Amino acid sequence: MKKAIVIGATGGTGAAITQELIKRGIATVAYGRSRHKLEQLAAKLGFPGLLQLAVGDAFNPNEIVAASQNADVMFHCANVPYHEMESRLLPLGESVMKAAEQLSLKVVVIDGIYPYGRRQMNEVTEEHPKQPHTRKGKTRLAYEQMLFSSRWSRAQVMIVRLPDYYGPTANEASYLGSTLESIAKGKMAFFIGNMETPREYIYLPDAAVMVVELASRENTYNQNWNIPGAGIIAGKEIVRIAQRAAGVTKPVMALGKIGLSLIGLGVPVMKEVVEMLYLTKEPLVLSRQKYERSIGPVQATPFAEGIAETIAQLQKK
Repeated sequence: MKKAIVIGATGGTGAAITQELIKRGIATVAYGRSRHKLEQLAAKLGFPGLLQLAVGDAFNPNEIVAASQNADVMFHCANVPYHEMESRLLPLGESVMKAAEQLSLKVVVIDGIYPYGRRQMNEVTEEHPKQPHTRKGKTRLAYEQMLFSSRWSRAQVMIVRLPDYYGPTANEASYLGSTLESIAKGKMAFFIGNMETPREYIYLPDAAVMVVELASRENTYNQNWNIPGAGIIAGKEIVRIAQRAAGVTKPVMALGKIGLSLIGLGVPVMKEVVEMLYLTKEPLVLSRQKYERSIGPVQATPFAEGIAETIAQLQKK
């Protein structure tokens, strides 16, 4: 990989991947809608000479093409608002793929676990049957089918699947993002879903290391890849670690179906979380077998260390 472009570089995964690319000495174009946010990202990274900023609309393939000159790998980290997923996710993906097809680029698409539906094995491998029972799961499955469609003969695609994530760059798009930010600032916080059942989470800097490693190989494309976390942990333990790191003990309230539905009357995104609450009661854990067999050991920062570092970085904002 000589030069990369990161679509959605100011989001949670995009910022982490941009940082990892720069760390590896790879020339990188950070592409996003907001000049201000891109400049904030550049400042956080110390204005590296390897970083180029490009303002554009990810729904416009011509603008992506203009920003992607001389790149050989495109990281598609852009997303759509939760409550607009059904109507806007596929057009976004098609725009990115049209640009990649025109330039014959390799494309790394960041996605999640929704297409798997309910787990049918203890650890979910990349071959797990995709039988989604939710609207978002079905939309994400259609998204995968579009990405791997025969329509694209020149672009090479891989999908990397992350579980729920956290980290200094995570935002409200992450279930834990707003929880940890509130704890870091000494405010009352909300936790989405069941706080008793252990679930899988990944620290975004770890995810970035593994994603960029996959993107750097020649034989990893035209496949799905799991990006597993450091294990499972219950919400109450996450809160305990975060509060200790922050030095505060303000209340943290768990939000279930009723709470989310009520908040959703004013905040549409929260209402849309309700159908995915099954994942907080029936957690799905990604198998690491394929990654370890093909690449090597996974990057797995212990939760105590990753959560504490996240709190420290959020307190500096």
